[in-house]
Amino acid sequence: MPTVAVHTETFARLARSAARVKGMPGTRQAFVPQPLIGLTPDELFGYITGGDPVNGRPFMQEVIEGLTRPLDQTDQKGVSFDRSAPRLLEPETDENLQQLFMDNGWTDFMPIVLPTEERVEAMLAGTSRRPDELVGRLRPTLYREFWEFNVEKVAVNAVMAGARPEYLPVILAMAASGVTARQSSTTSLAAITLVNGPIRNEIGMNSGIGAFGPYNHANVTIGRAHGLLSQNLQGGSIPGETYMGSQGTAYTFSAAYAENEERSPWEPFHVQHGFKPTDSTVSVFTGGWYTQWGTGIREEWEEKFRTSLRACEPWLGPMLALDPLAAQELVKRGFDTKEKLLDWLVDNARMTAREFWDNQWSQTALRPFAVLGEEPYASMLKADPDELIKMYRPEDIAITVIGGETTPTWNMLCATLENGTTLVDAVNRGIASVDEWR
Repeated sequence: MPTVAVHTETFARLARSAARVKGMPGTRQAFVPQPLIGLTPDELFGYITGGDPVNGRPFMQEVIEGLTRPLDQTDQKGVSFDRSAPRLLEPETDENLQQLFMDNGWTDFMPIVLPTEERVEAMLAGTSRRPDELVGRLRPTLYREFWEFNVEKVAVNAVMAGARPEYLPVILAMAASGVTARQSSTTSLAAITLVNGPIRNEIGMNSGIGAFGPYNHANVTIGRAHGLLSQNLQGGSIPGETYMGSQGTAYTFSAAYAENEERSPWEPFHVQHGFKPTDSTVSVFTGGWYTQWGTGIREEWEEKFRTSLRACEPWLGPMLALDPLAAQELVKRGFDTKEKLLDWLVDNARMTAREFWDNQWSQTALRPFAVLGEEPYASMLKADPDELIKMYRPEDIAITVIGGETTPTWNMLCATLENGTTLVDAVNRGIASVDEWR
């Protein structure tokens, strides 16, 4: 059946690439100018009566011809792809190989450790799993096919990132979570990983001073490995084609941290979600949109937290990362469990229904669930425009303890757990066992 897909011009490369990888390179597509948001009906109507900025013809002519022209042999034939690749490259100099990896988009444009057979074999000693064993599947966006990958391919990227063999079980768990660190959203998302359990100390991860910074080999290379394996094992991360983050985010370089369980007054994050203290886990969050910072749980802390919560995105909840000193101050104020603090955050993260639904992503990500009657969104959609409604469910907010106790600082950073397919799924989304990959 003849069909025409309509996109804005900014997505021309992405739309044509998506059609090609789906095996339909002849898909009929028409394009209108960007932007769409904030324009009057007359301005939008002008897009329809005007020209297609990509194909160079009148827009409506593209649409009508696309709908009425019979499908030809090329349209119906489709295309198939050979996904195989040579296991080894030809020998070359270090300088030329570094350039080759950059030219092919296999790096994050920082120097890599070249993945020789000897280095990959040494990395594989970090796991008992077979090199050819399937780890998982990744894709840059919901609208592309999944790519499968094995243990050896993850090890190759771990070598490139500069990781050590003892880090490999953590990296494999991150890869198996199904959450990509190179998501092709227009909104510059990244992946943020929290590590819990004995593995933190076994491999020397930093959960204290500078845990969010470049001060620890394990933290930095584990986060970098997740980014490299994501782009290389999901079919690429190419700006304008398989990556559409308008501004990008520095979190995509490396964002892996350990929780300071020893100095926390509460149970660790993984125990809160049903694991045992002796289990080692990774929790992979989608985030990177925003970071808000404060220091001290002062007399006006409640208003400061409310203001910060209202500044968060209403459909992507925050991770509240507290220095142990800040966590202990909250305990003194009556929050002797994470659950009590979580209840307070949920009850105090409020904005008017008008503001909530005026958000672009509330409209696109949450409104369909509201229309279908799913709670709490259905009631939120029916609320009076000036009514203060809750921005989050309890499962939308994470509470962690990270820091070295030099000051009672805290961060609210965009970090929502997911399972690789949706941002509104059940508990234990995106939390994977490290022990299974030892």
